[in-house]
Amino acid sequence: MTGQFVAESLEMQKLDRVMMDDFGLLPEVLMERAGLGVAQVIIENFPPKDYQRVLILCGPGNNGGDGFVCARYLSEMGYQVFISIFSEKKKYKGEAKRNLTLAQRLGLPIKKINNLKNLKEIFETFRSELVVDALFGTGLKRAISGVFAEAIEFINTLSSKNQIKVVAIDLPSGISADTGEVLGVALKAHLTATFECFKHGLLNYPGKAYAGKVFVLPIGYAWTYLERANLLPKSRYLTIEYLGQIYRPRRGYYHKGKSGHLLILAGSKGKSGAGYLTALGALRAGAGLVTLACSESLQPIYASMLPEALTLALPEVNGEPSLKALAIILESLSNKKALAIGPGFGLSDEAFELLKSLLREINLPVVLDADALTLVAKDLTILEECKAPRILTPHPGEAARLLKKETQDILKGRKTSAIELAKLTASIVVLKGPHTLIATPEGETFYSPFDVPGMAQGGMGDVLTGIIGSLLAQGYSPLESAILGVFLHGSSGEWLAKNLGPQGFTASDVANLLPNIYQSLETSYDRPAEI
Repeated sequence: MTGQFVAESLEMQKLDRVMMDDFGLLPEVLMERAGLGVAQVIIENFPPKDYQRVLILCGPGNNGGDGFVCARYLSEMGYQVFISIFSEKKKYKGEAKRNLTLAQRLGLPIKKINNLKNLKEIFETFRSELVVDALFGTGLKRAISGVFAEAIEFINTLSSKNQIKVVAIDLPSGISADTGEVLGVALKAHLTATFECFKHGLLNYPGKAYAGKVFVLPIGYAWTYLERANLLPKSRYLTIEYLGQIYRPRRGYYHKGKSGHLLILAGSKGKSGAGYLTALGALRAGAGLVTLACSESLQPIYASMLPEALTLALPEVNGEPSLKALAIILESLSNKKALAIGPGFGLSDEAFELLKSLLREINLPVVLDADALTLVAKDLTILEECKAPRILTPHPGEAARLLKKETQDILKGRKTSAIELAKLTASIVVLKGPHTLIATPEGETFYSPFDVPGMAQGGMGDVLTGIIGSLLAQGYSPLESAILGVFLHGSSGEWLAKNLGPQGFTASDVANLLPNIYQSLETSYDRPAEI
């Protein structure tokens, strides 16, 4: 299960303790495997023929101990290694002290750094081509200052001039393991080798930008033991293996009735594209039938644009659905399996009253997005009166409105914000963005493996709403629909970015590629634990 979970710093401390105290792994084994794993990643990505001289910066704790182990193995692999320490040798404790002693016995050069001048002198004489950051690990809670900060800024300057490459052990020094915030100053790595679990700080910005390419390395955790003891972290990193437990391929006799009927309430004057994209996403995601309920003036347009979808004309006021549409919508629900409401729905008082009345009446699972979320933010008691299972799909700005916070507050604490919103609204929450985050009211979270800048374009969220609504109609649970929908959506965007171009592909392109993404699920391609 290495690479399938995302852990906080306290969770990692607990897992380490359980592995040592309860399971019986020796601490020296964990440190040895960690240092060896980092060395193996280095030789695969920065071979000695290109990066002969390696400077390893070792901090005062176990992260520094990992650095000492790594130094030993790199030396045996043919690198010239120089170790810089930032504490007196006598201050090292436990396994870090033992591995410092082993490095000394091997004859590796070791020098204590008292000030920036010392570090500059090492670079002038040793001329390192690769720097290994073993200063601080997941336990860092305070802002970095003093000689550590000066050293990090100096290394960053050299790296920005392309004079060196940087590898971070566990996570870049100065990055909060839990949020991705920069604690004073942070070292910018080209590659990060972390252990057993992703850390939240590696999947949230700005930490993600400092980490470079991330590898998750096994160091000996007995995951079956942890699972039996109910000690697995509450955050998952979505892998193809996990998706295989959710996705249900169609086999044998199948007809459109078995594939579900989704009702979409989307599209209004000036926002007709939102309704089209939502319906397109739903159809491409496999709903047997899709009915797009829209303002009556738009019905002929949708009928001609998307012949595979059914349409339902609704009474309107100034191009947006009116409260008179309620009876028509409720009457149409008898053969539906799920609803998707919001993209281009409208923001008028009539639209607000319609949404409020509709949510009070329905029992079918529903996904709410865009305009629907803006309307709900006016009065969250609307959701208290809604008996239907529901999924909310806000972007950070919409989440901020729902939680009465600033957008920056959401971005600084995506996991806590998503969980807070899920609990507040008793809903599954899909907080969109790089590595989209799914949260449950019980406090579970799931990270998308995808970070695709080319998807920062209008209409992408509409397609996602259609996909999730389609999966609800097909009989997946709200949590399954959110997880599978986010994965399909992100996987499509990633494929387009790699094969069509990093930008310029559209929301329609993402929707239209979905059958190919389903094919990849059918064949269960392997996605390694790296990003």
